Amino acid sequence: MSQRTTRILDAPAPRTRWKDFTLDIQDGQFICLLGPSGCGKSTVLNMVAGFEEVSAGSIEVDGAAVRGPSPERGMVFQRPMLFPWLTVIDNITFGPRMAGQARDRYLPGAKRYIELMGLSAFENHYPYELSGGMQQRVALARAWINEPKLILMDEPFGALDAQTRLQMQELLLEVWERLRTTVLFITHDIDESLFLADKVVVMSARPGRIRECLDVGIERPRRYETLIHDERFIRAKQFILQAIRG
Repeated sequence: MSQRTTRILDAPAPRTRWKDFTLDIQDGQFICLLGPSGCGKSTVLNMVAGFEEVSAGSIEVDGAAVRGPSPERGMVFQRPMLFPWLTVIDNITFGPRMAGQARDRYLPGAKRYIELMGLSAFENHYPYELSGGMQQRVALARAWINEPKLILMDEPFGALDAQTRLQMQELLLEVWERLRTTVLFITHDIDESLFLADKVVVMSARPGRIRECLDVGIERPRRYETLIHDERFIRAKQFILQAIRG
């Protein structure tokens, strides 16, 4: 079977004034897209998700052009975006239910992701009964339940406090290492990108273009408290800082 690839080929957007933006993402990779505010990171994500159209070039997932939203591309937003009138399990299973799937088909998957996300004691709770971190766990489970080829994440932990954010990063890595779904993750945080990613793609300010692609090259599993003292982490962080300032 051929390897799946996500390809963004010279796909400019007038609003962000991209230029020469070409990126290939291999099956199972965890890619972080990092750059200054306003460079077009979220627009890249929205175009891959199919929420916005490209004005030129192309975006392909597994050889098929992106023409609009699809359950094969799961999206996790900056805010959890949960339905307040639905319980945790009903929020997670919203997509399959709207697609007309039978309960006995989607429920085992829902139970699996509830367990993976540490939500087993909360499946009948409503969003207002959950902390911000727990709500984002529900959003992760909702994105994964469709077993997408690609998970798109737009700074999903940016609104969390530092301790909860690290816990969510560790949870995300634990789940990703078990499932190996391809991930494209937007962040402003260099430490976060180096902790999570196989490759960090650094964007320049307008016109948005890829300035550097850095293979992190640090073995997994990773622990943050040891990673930040690793010479490879320190050198990579210095390299990214220089690229951003350049």
